[in-house]
Amino acid sequence: MHYTWMEPLLPHFSQSRQLRMAIEAMLLVLPGKLLLSYYFILRGVRKLLEEKVNWPRVLLEIALVLSISVMMFRAAFHYIIYPHIYVMPVLAPLIYARSILVALVETGYVAGLAITMKLLRIQASSKEREKNLVKEKLETELKFLRTQTNPHFLFNTLNNIYALSRKKSDKTPEVVMKLSELLSFMLYESGKETITVAEEIRMMEDYIELEKIRYNERLSVEMHKHIDDGNQRIAPLLLLPLVENAFKHGASETRFDSFVHINIGLSHSYLNFSIENSVEDGREKRSNGSIGLNNIKRQLELMYAVHEMKVEERDDIYKVNIGINLDSYGKI
Repeated sequence: MHYTWMEPLLPHFSQSRQLRMAIEAMLLVLPGKLLLSYYFILRGVRKLLEEKVNWPRVLLEIALVLSISVMMFRAAFHYIIYPHIYVMPVLAPLIYARSILVALVETGYVAGLAITMKLLRIQASSKEREKNLVKEKLETELKFLRTQTNPHFLFNTLNNIYALSRKKSDKTPEVVMKLSELLSFMLYESGKETITVAEEIRMMEDYIELEKIRYNERLSVEMHKHIDDGNQRIAPLLLLPLVENAFKHGASETRFDSFVHINIGLSHSYLNFSIENSVEDGREKRSNGSIGLNNIKRQLELMYAVHEMKVEERDDIYKVNIGINLDSYGKI
């Protein structure tokens, strides 16, 4: 800018000399510009954005800093730049209208850029803070949902052991051992963000074996798997509660022979899971009031951007279908 303004007034100097003179002049007026810019960056903008602004005091402070900056700018030109760098006679006084206007434009331009950058940083910081608060809230809710699932699961399994012990069943020690394995998983693995699909399926199979011991021949269980990559990651204990619900609301509440059918398919990171169980005619509908299903639905909403969940109820069959794009984890 200095170079553009002063070039017509210095025709007897070469362009390289003019450029060097402009750079020297720019460096000499820089302190005044930096004073105003750093004032707004470190203090001024923050003061203006306070909830209760003391306007007379803040405006007086800005006017004082602006005046000092303008005078530093003018003093640099009047005492150093014109007489010693441009080698021109100083004809105008230190303070006059045109010189003050030029000083205001130059210092104000730099200060305006500084204010804009400061406001952009504040906005970015606010958005990041808001994003972190939302993330913390969702993580807290997710942990709460998981803590609801684990005791619920343990309670039902202990009831199974109690029922076997009442019968003095020889299978009670085996059930206790399987429960121990399940608890070990819940203590050391369920706290992780994700586990492999193979691990989740293995826990379902262990739970199914535990339930088979309890129901003997009265219960028919079929499980079909079509998995293209067992190392694909999934949130822990996401599917197991559905299996538990099928036994709790199906076999345990059915007086006659009952069944549980499970289908798990995984292809190109998309998981399809369906489970259906027999129910007796006249049973009260439970899809709208099932705490377990609402829990899982909310976990899916919190963890997976691409998912679907459908519940089908007929007179003698209750079925839940879930579809999840496992690659959409954490992209809410």
